[in-house]
Amino acid sequence: MIKVNTHEAKLNFSSLITQLANGKDVIITRSGRDFARISPIKEIPCKRLAGRDRNSGWIADNFNAPLPDDLQKYFE
Repeated sequence: MIKVNTHEAKLNFSSLITQLANGKDVIITRSGRDFARISPIKEIPCKRLAGRDRNSGWIADNFNAPLPDDLQKYFE
C-alpha cells in the first residue's frame, strides 16, 4: 500500500497508475487524513465459449427491402 497526499498524487499520477497495475493499493490523504483509496480492479478471467450466443438474435425477413419513399428522402 502506498500513501500520498493530493498534491503528490497529482504530480505523480502516472507512477501511481504503474503501482496500481502491479497490484498495489494507493491511499490519498488530505490534511493528514486518509481521504480516498484507489485499488486495482481484480478481474476474473472468463473463458470464452464458442457458440454461446447461438440463436440469440434474429434478422427480419424484410431487412434488405427498400425503405418506404417517405423515409428514403431523408437519406438522399
